[in-house]
Amino acid sequence: MTQNQQKIQNPETKINKTPEMNDRDFINDFLTTEKYMTGSYSTTLNELSHDSLYQEIASIFNETQDAQRTLYNLMFRKGWYGIEAAESQKLEQSHQQFQGYSSQFPYGGRLQ
Repeated sequence: MTQNQQKIQNPETKINKTPEMNDRDFINDFLTTEKYMTGSYSTTLNELSHDSLYQEIASIFNETQDAQRTLYNLMFRKGWYGIEAAESQKLEQSHQQFQGYSSQFPYGGRLQ
């Protein structure tokens, strides 16, 4: 496969490129901020012991995660965000590797 065949991206919506921030710059800044916030909220949730506060932060985390996903989808749809396609062989190797790990989990990797 060539580099272009591995890139998954929509046609780019053209914008004026000037020294001032444009729509793409603003949305990218928002997306970066939302990613940072979800990471921070995730760390906070792992360390909270107060149940009511945990529930409140979990709700905010979910709203922030939804906002992040909406911004990602918008950028992807406009062709401003692309991803690399993984090779089938690498996917299969990762799948087998992590499937082997599941036998090490309590309950055989199944939640009860």
